[in-house]
Amino acid sequence: MRLRDLFSADATIDPRIDPSADAVMVGGLAVDSRVVKPGDLFFALSGSKTDGARFIDAAIAAGAVAIAGDHPPQVPLRVPFVATPNPRRALALAAAKFFSRQPATIAAVTGTSGKTSVAAFTRQIWQRLGHSSASIGTIGLVSDKRTVYGSLTTPDPIALHRQLDEIARDGVTNLAFEASSHGLDQYRLEGVRIAAGGFTNLSRDHMDYHPDVAHYLNAKLRLFRDLVADGGAAVISADHDCSAEVIEAARARGLRIITVGRNADACEGIKLTDAAIEGFAQKLVIEHCGRKYAIRLPLVGEFQIENALVAAGLAIGTGSAADDVIGCLQHLEGAKGRLEFVGEHNGAPIFVDYAHKPDALAKALQALRPYAKRNLVVIFGAGGDRDAGKRPIMGAIAAENADQIIVTDDNPRSEKPEAIRAAIMATAKGAREIGDRAEAIRAGIAGLEPGDALVVAGKGHEVGQIVGGTTLPFSDHEAVANALAGEGA
Repeated sequence: MRLRDLFSADATIDPRIDPSADAVMVGGLAVDSRVVKPGDLFFALSGSKTDGARFIDAAIAAGAVAIAGDHPPQVPLRVPFVATPNPRRALALAAAKFFSRQPATIAAVTGTSGKTSVAAFTRQIWQRLGHSSASIGTIGLVSDKRTVYGSLTTPDPIALHRQLDEIARDGVTNLAFEASSHGLDQYRLEGVRIAAGGFTNLSRDHMDYHPDVAHYLNAKLRLFRDLVADGGAAVISADHDCSAEVIEAARARGLRIITVGRNADACEGIKLTDAAIEGFAQKLVIEHCGRKYAIRLPLVGEFQIENALVAAGLAIGTGSAADDVIGCLQHLEGAKGRLEFVGEHNGAPIFVDYAHKPDALAKALQALRPYAKRNLVVIFGAGGDRDAGKRPIMGAIAAENADQIIVTDDNPRSEKPEAIRAAIMATAKGAREIGDRAEAIRAGIAGLEPGDALVVAGKGHEVGQIVGGTTLPFSDHEAVANALAGEGA
């Protein structure tokens, strides 16, 4: 593509391109000078750890034909420089033009917890209704065509738009994806044609990135204020303190509002009127547009009700018939590592869950309480180089909601693992400390008696333990399986 054609005439971008550069042809996009190929346009982005401008010379040496950034270098370049006050947004919009194909129907979901499940459930609903569907998020890309496991909730704009282009080429017509606060704040989602946005909940998370909760919420609200297409739908859980702010942001845009949950509008929304546990499932009564539905949701935990209803709202908000969508809820399967039943020992069920933040840990433990007639056991830790303030909060939550606690390691990164564990142990009264995660899991399983229930929390679907700068192979699923095999269970 021509260099000029990659930049939108947008006031927030305001690209300044030398007319002499009009004939420059761009063969690719890059933000990492180490992967620049001849013909690429290199975006020199400023970050919290480094400034992309430092790598302009390396990018040109690798073959970059043009550079984009917010401040021109001090010395003239031998390739054109495009100055823009918002290079991150310019990058995403350029990626949307370079990789132009997208699925016809796209829904995005944001919130602190539940994004992965909502995206997976929405994909499953569409799939059951006959659409070729995909989801993108923390687990990676999952579609009926292929599955590619990943690690970022919201990929960088180049990777995201490349994926959208590829799955559209594969024939995928419907996509549900996770919109993280980082992705929203860093303009990674610009150019995605979003027909409906979903909101689950908001609780403390990413305080190492956001200066306060208000900033965190405002990042989430960008989905509704700026990104959902005009006339699109906003599906909002109505049962939280911040729900009114999200509803107001959607209303200000003129979006179609579909609330879900116990406080939902029973006419336009999906109102939960009753819920009861039935084994590893839940019997629900919901109302929508004057009709009542009695369904069996094959998932554990009230928070999964919220996730399922948000997913149903996204499917309805993008044109699927309500009766058909609600019928699909009875066939949902939990996303990998989300309160997933992985085995039992002495008749005690064992679950793996991704809960690595206070609210998610509380919800997981509360969801499993009915399944522990004797002791509810939890094994968890906290990540290094991340929000340190949540560690004592999680310790207190474990002490309040579990009967037995084992504090272990969970991606200590560059921090001393014993220091992270100590911060949790300070409020997790009576907890055992076993740093080696595999050993902690073996110990937790070995101690199970009939009537107990165990949850291994924090890693979920992950298959690595980050220690220092190295990612060591580790899976909670495999550790549980190995412990059960070793115990002869």
